[in-house]
Amino acid sequence: MSHFDQLHRYVFNNANVRGELVQLENSYQEILNSQQYPPVLQQLLGELMAAASLLTATLKFKGDIALQLQSEGLVKYAVINGTHDQKLRGVARWDSEAAELPTSLTELMPKGVLVITITPEVGERYQGMVAIDKPTLSECLEGYFSQSEQLPTKVILKTSHKGEINRAGGLFLQVLPTSSEMTDASEHTDFIHLTTISQTITAEELLGLPATEVLHRLYHQEEVQLYPPQDIKFSCTCSKERSAAAIANVDKQELLNIVAEDGAVRLNCQYCHKEYSFDAIDIEAIHNEGHAQPTQTQ
Repeated sequence: MSHFDQLHRYVFNNANVRGELVQLENSYQEILNSQQYPPVLQQLLGELMAAASLLTATLKFKGDIALQLQSEGLVKYAVINGTHDQKLRGVARWDSEAAELPTSLTELMPKGVLVITITPEVGERYQGMVAIDKPTLSECLEGYFSQSEQLPTKVILKTSHKGEINRAGGLFLQVLPTSSEMTDASEHTDFIHLTTISQTITAEELLGLPATEVLHRLYHQEEVQLYPPQDIKFSCTCSKERSAAAIANVDKQELLNIVAEDGAVRLNCQYCHKEYSFDAIDIEAIHNEGHAQPTQTQ
């Protein structure tokens, strides 16, 4: 049985620090299958997907997180959505006519911003934003946590592309505050020690070994409490009903004209490329019955 597409949470019993480890393969490949992404975007989406899984695991409620990179450069945006139960999806948009894309994140996404949106099922939505002004996504995320939560945080992200096997993974370490006050010096010392150890991990180890072996190699001299893993999968939330809602405000005659010319109104999901078709009967139902029961299946 594959040890990939799982997230592992753990805490250090001898330090006030929590950790997470994620390893992705099939779920990551599902995202890459949707487009012919250039190598630099494959890597960026892998890092973004691993980061989304790690951040989603920090949620203490049912809901979802969206990590979106936006810029004025050749890459317009890259986004990964993750739910509290580790269902992920993502997409990127770039200038496909560009001969070559820069490999540096700041050059790839000039004047870029990282937007993190947290949407609970119950309660208000929260959105944070930091500039993409550091060379790696990991450092931008650490800047976000420093700005938003003021907790020492370390993010390590890796990807691997060997033939048809594409993998992504990451480590997340964060100080756990004991009160509403800032953490004290001894806790920072423990955190620095653990991050120093964690940074020795290689992509080959993180993306090739079972999580338990990775953790043993890194922290065999520490007291680590490991929790049961959580499965991760690619999952798109598109549906016939959502597509119907998207065209409900379009003029009915305009939609019927499209049907007359093309045979149907067709919508493609940008995440999974699933197509939803609506014929004339569907259009009438959408406008006359509140798009409750479109008749045609995919």
